[in-house]
Amino acid sequence: MLENSVFIGGGGEDYGTPQGLRLDYANRHGLVAGATGTGKTVTLQILAEGFSAAGVPVFLSDVKGDLSGLAAAGSETFKLHDAFTSRAEKIGFDSYSYDAFPVTFWDLLGEQGHPVRTTVAEMGPLLLARLMELSEAQEGILNIAFRLADEEGLPLLDLKDLQALLVWLGENRTELSLRYGNISVSSIGAIQRRLLVLENQGGSNLFGEPALELSDIMATDADGRGRINILAADKLMGSPRLYATFLLWLLSELFEELPEVGDPDKPRLVFFFDEAHLLFDDAPKALIDKVEQVARLIRSKGVGVYFITQNPADVPEDILGQLGNRVQHALRAFTAKDRRALKLAAETYRENPRFSTEEAIREVGVGEAVTSMLERKGIPGVVERTLIRPPSSQLGPLDTALRRKHIATSPIAGKYEALLDRESAYEILKKRAEEAAAEAARVEEQEDEMPMAQREFNAARRYSGARVSRSSSRNTLRVKADDTYGEALTKMVVKELSGTTGRRIVRGILGGLFKGR
Repeated sequence: MLENSVFIGGGGEDYGTPQGLRLDYANRHGLVAGATGTGKTVTLQILAEGFSAAGVPVFLSDVKGDLSGLAAAGSETFKLHDAFTSRAEKIGFDSYSYDAFPVTFWDLLGEQGHPVRTTVAEMGPLLLARLMELSEAQEGILNIAFRLADEEGLPLLDLKDLQALLVWLGENRTELSLRYGNISVSSIGAIQRRLLVLENQGGSNLFGEPALELSDIMATDADGRGRINILAADKLMGSPRLYATFLLWLLSELFEELPEVGDPDKPRLVFFFDEAHLLFDDAPKALIDKVEQVARLIRSKGVGVYFITQNPADVPEDILGQLGNRVQHALRAFTAKDRRALKLAAETYRENPRFSTEEAIREVGVGEAVTSMLERKGIPGVVERTLIRPPSSQLGPLDTALRRKHIATSPIAGKYEALLDRESAYEILKKRAEEAAAEAARVEEQEDEMPMAQREFNAARRYSGARVSRSSSRNTLRVKADDTYGEALTKMVVKELSGTTGRRIVRGILGGLFKGR
């Protein structure tokens, strides 16, 4: 086996030449691509095993539910046992044996793993706007809301904080528009509706405290093996934008929080982004630029990012050019577009005189791939047809009872399960509303206790200038002689209400603002 490398499989004429991914270049990112059913999931599994055995923590998404088997050892009674041992012998994998790996299960929905959360403030307006598919004008209002939250000391922790802040923003839009630009009620309403959709999709489980600590996904076990963090994504894929935005947020957090380490002997963390096309589909240029920046700079933080997708064309060219380690499973070429994509994929590899790369990508079978890994000084290696090594852990999903046992005995068991709800924007704005309503009620009670003459005086329009002519000054306060009793009484009631109606309305609005929450 290759030293200081993750063993991938055997290449060469008879698949007897070891093919490995060098640990000192593993933070230069990579790509695992191929059509459905060609073996991408198994390749992801053996890469996670290799990194874990080398002491490198891993974060990956379990899109189909198959990768939970990493927590259990393979078995000699498994139907593919003979095929696995035969393949191991063919590629010279003499030390092949079954083994389980340290796994931490996570789940945004809190059902199949430890809850994983972040705060609204940490997510930021750019990613939230992407998550909710906001227009440019709506994104602008969201930016104003975040700016005001900072200025007013209103922590944005969960969705109800943002919803309450948007209500406050709408009530004060007239004054705020002079400073920040037009704030329309229709745009605020559209954002509120998108927040409701996000809440119904399970987004309320993502936002809150305690927020995820990065150290918990960068841990090793007592034997020095890197922990494999598995995010349950089978149900999450029903909300693909939520899935992609969460992974991008986590990648951004790693980029912003981790210190520079240069080029380490091995990565501090390897991050697998499965179904990568979901990140780039219909993404605005600002978001793609952010992903490119993170991919370019995060390697100096010791983090390797590996995109998993069906076709390399799913990844923008500027980002694809930074993915030096590649495992390309078979691509189908049924249409002219497919053939062009296949040709472009083949052109990105360093040619091997023994075979045509384009034909190899089309012909490799299940469990076989075209590989190219970075060599000394970061030079791409010659492309090889590689037979992927068999996994040591269980192939297929983990039993539900065993999964629950792993969650219960995890080193972080109980840390994230209980939701915290400390004072934040919602509670602060609610308190302000209650205080304003109480003040309005107090003033109204004081007025009710005043003599009639005093209330009329307070409600009247006061003017300190010169007196006007008698004809206009007297008629404004005198009941006409020919007025009926009912008309006179109506005028008196209107005057009585004119001084307190405004305050009653204010109290009603502020008092009912948070009613029913």
